[in-house]
Amino acid sequence: MSGPDPAPGVGDVLPWLKRVPGLAHWNRFAAVNDEFVPIHMDDEAGRRAGYPGAIGMGRLQWAYVHVLLRSWLPDGGRVERVDLRFVAPNLRDRPVRVGGRVTAVEEAGAGGVERAGCRVAVELVVEDDAGACLARGSARVHIPV
Repeated sequence: MSGPDPAPGVGDVLPWLKRVPGLAHWNRFAAVNDEFVPIHMDDEAGRRAGYPGAIGMGRLQWAYVHVLLRSWLPDGGRVERVDLRFVAPNLRDRPVRVGGRVTAVEEAGAGGVERAGCRVAVELVVEDDAGACLARGSARVHIPV
């Protein structure tokens, strides 16, 4: 697994993660998470709920955030916390992209239970292909030395 230098800097940008979530993605996600909710599977149910059609699962966006973080972290790095606020639904077959930017870096402990390294704060965004924000949030990760 590739990742950043051992100590990323404030302002570093994580490489964008891009996905085109369609019904096949939603169906697999729903099967694993027992989330066969009509507004996620049926356009008419989505329209009755006030959307232009079926909408994607918020937790699938959450999963994309975790994929972004895990692919950016070096071996031994770990995600400690993720906070995500959903702003707008993602629509079927509309590309989404997930990005992040480092907002803080601090040295992590070198004793006891905590391993030496750095704790990194990351600002997160999930956008659709038009650049509209679907979710925003933050994460804290630990990068070992």
